[in-house]
Amino acid sequence: MQHSEGFLKIVNAARSRVREITPEEVRKKRLAGERFDFVDVREDNEWEKGRAAGAIHLGKGIIERDVESAIPDHQAEIILYCGGGFRSALAADALQQMGYKNVISMDGGWKRWNELGYPTEK
Repeated sequence: MQHSEGFLKIVNAARSRVREITPEEVRKKRLAGERFDFVDVREDNEWEKGRAAGAIHLGKGIIERDVESAIPDHQAEIILYCGGGFRSALAADALQQMGYKNVISMDGGWKRWNELGYPTEK
């Protein structure tokens, strides 16, 4: 997908402020039994087509409104993903502004998760 210059500008700014992790690192954490909230921030129609196994859905359009009900612990480790890692970086930046201390964006997102053949569900 070709992204606009303005969109890439705000994504790159967000990426300078958030931590990122690869799908491979997320999978290792999961296999090691590490506890974290795995959050899909894609649109409802994307979520319905398939998602990473064990993920919860808080779309980017509503995450700021609903995250404190879904994940009240501001110290919890939260790994966000979207289609490719752009929207999740923006969402991670917003959650940090809300006081969440351990938010990470999964670079490569759903696309890379699928390419690696990692577990999914519908």
